[in-house]
Amino acid sequence: MKFSVLLPTRNGAKYLKTCIQSILNQSYDDMELIVFDNANTDGSGLIIESFSNDNRMKHYKSQTVVSVTENWNNALNKSSGDYVLMIGDDDYLLPGFFKKLELIIERNNEPDGITFNGYSFVYPGVIKDSKTSFYSDPHFQYEEYLDREKLLPNYFLKSIVKSMFSFRPRVPLNALPHLWSRKVINRLEGDLFRAPYPDHFALNSLLLEAKSWVFSPEKLYIVGVTPKSYGTLVFDSQEQEKAKNYLGIDDDFPGKLPGNPLINNMHVWLELLKENYPDSLENIKISRSNYVKHQVYFWISQYKLKVISFGSLLKLFMRLSFVDMIKLISVLWDKKSLQSMRMLITKRKLSAVDTFYYGPKPLKGINDAKELYDKVIYK
Repeated sequence: MKFSVLLPTRNGAKYLKTCIQSILNQSYDDMELIVFDNANTDGSGLIIESFSNDNRMKHYKSQTVVSVTENWNNALNKSSGDYVLMIGDDDYLLPGFFKKLELIIERNNEPDGITFNGYSFVYPGVIKDSKTSFYSDPHFQYEEYLDREKLLPNYFLKSIVKSMFSFRPRVPLNALPHLWSRKVINRLEGDLFRAPYPDHFALNSLLLEAKSWVFSPEKLYIVGVTPKSYGTLVFDSQEQEKAKNYLGIDDDFPGKLPGNPLINNMHVWLELLKENYPDSLENIKISRSNYVKHQVYFWISQYKLKVISFGSLLKLFMRLSFVDMIKLISVLWDKKSLQSMRMLITKRKLSAVDTFYYGPKPLKGINDAKELYDKVIYK
């Protein structure tokens, strides 16, 4: 059984060596690492070449900068494994990664996909003027039904996708916590990765197409959040336009509200998903109520973090239409939503990472994912 690890990289030299080492240090031979260098200018090429003696790695380079989506599809098209993993240049695979996944695949008769768990690590410098890093254990808090390894019924896979339209992800949207089989990828028409969020679109397309999917609670990776990660835009609005251009995002749509760019961009790729899967998603609509709720939650968190003033917060609320206000009240009526909003409003001290990551723990003296594994996880 052969695994393909896709590693598209754009000026990630600071983190790239640690990432590649975590892959090639695995004691597993039937694996290929496809590194696609997106016209890097920061010395990444020298780092990649330093691993050239390992014949499991294949290195390709674009002569000009291409979009994230094109770079990802280029990497996929060069791969040949039975199972495909997409990884970012700031992520990290834990020891035994491929051997553990191989056992899961064998136990479950070669499923179309596998979803698993891990840790998340927010690098120092992600939060402006802060040298503190943070980590979450686990990376994602799954629902109670996903409490052990199990083969997921087909209706459950479809329900995961449909929940996205209520802005309620029940599995991580980034690519790393998922392994995809070549056979399900080949059943799709057109490119697997599509703008604006290639990993989000790919995951949901594959969930709709899959005939078998396994969940495992195994913690197998560390997903990195660095100052170059797109996810950090929720912390640094000055970089949003630059990243939107690189990802090919046009996030303008009727009824758009200012706020969390990740929520606005989610709105965009959900519309794209509906266009591409009209039969599977017939009569499924994007929840305006939950969209408004998430943006209001973001506005209040920005006020609590002293990013915006109380006057600015009031102006944002004044942008809500009467219908939006009614929808907001209706969606906050359930116990869980009310509890979340109450905790946000009453919490005296709020860290920026509290809003976006599960149970983040501050760390001092931990500067990269390998140090997190060596000094915290393994210990």
